Amino acid sequence: MNEPLTSDALKPQITGVPGRPPLVLASASPRRLALLQQVGIEPDALLPADIDETPRKSESPRDLARRLAREKLEAARAAARRRDELREAYLVSADTVVAVGRRVLPKAELLDEAADCLRLLSGRAHRVYTAVCILSPKDRRRERMVETRVRFKRLSNREIEGYLSSGEWRGKAGGYAIQGLAAAFAVKLVGSHSAVVGLPLYETMSLLEGEGFPVRAAWGAAV
Repeated sequence: MNEPLTSDALKPQITGVPGRPPLVLASASPRRLALLQQVGIEPDALLPADIDETPRKSESPRDLARRLAREKLEAARAAARRRDELREAYLVSADTVVAVGRRVLPKAELLDEAADCLRLLSGRAHRVYTAVCILSPKDRRRERMVETRVRFKRLSNREIEGYLSSGEWRGKAGGYAIQGLAAAFAVKLVGSHSAVVGLPLYETMSLLEGEGFPVRAAWGAAV
C-alpha cells in the first residue's frame, strides 16, 4: 500500500539519535517511515532494496511476502555493513501482499490494473499479508507474518471511477490505500490496520525490543 519516496528523501543521512544504537529502514515507502515515526522511532538511514518482486511459480501470497521481506533485509544488510556508522545498526524490512484466494494482486502502476483490482475486490473479502523482518547488530534475524482480513463494500462504477481519478492507487498493493480515500470502502477489517498500511507496529516493536533495541527511548521527548 505504498509508493516510494523521492530521491532526495532517500539520501542515507545519519541522524545520530542520542541514547540508542542506529536503526535502518530497508524501504522506500513513505508510509512505513511515517508509521515508525508515529511510535517514536526515527530511522537513522533509509536503504531501500531494488529487488525483483515477481511471484515464483506456485508461490503462495504468504510465502511471497515472507521471501521479499527477507530479500530486502539481506540487501540492506549488505549495504549497511559496508558503512562504518551502520555496521552496528538494527535493520527493519517489510513487504505487503494483497490477495484474493491464492491470486496475488499487483502493485498497480497502470489505470487498468487498478480498475481490475477494485472490481475484483468490490463486495468481497480479501487478505493482506505483511511480513516484517529485523536484523540485530549481531546478525540475528527475527520475523513475523501478519494476516489481516479486509472486506470491501460493493463498489459502484461511480465510486471506482472517482477513486481512480484520485491517483491514490498508484504503486499500492491491490490498487488501494487503506489509510486514504479507500478507507471509505472497508466494511470490515480483522487484524492489524498498520499492517495493511505497510508495517505491523505491534509486531515490529516487539521484535525490536526482544533484540534489545530501546523502542521507547524518544517517548519522553515527544510529550
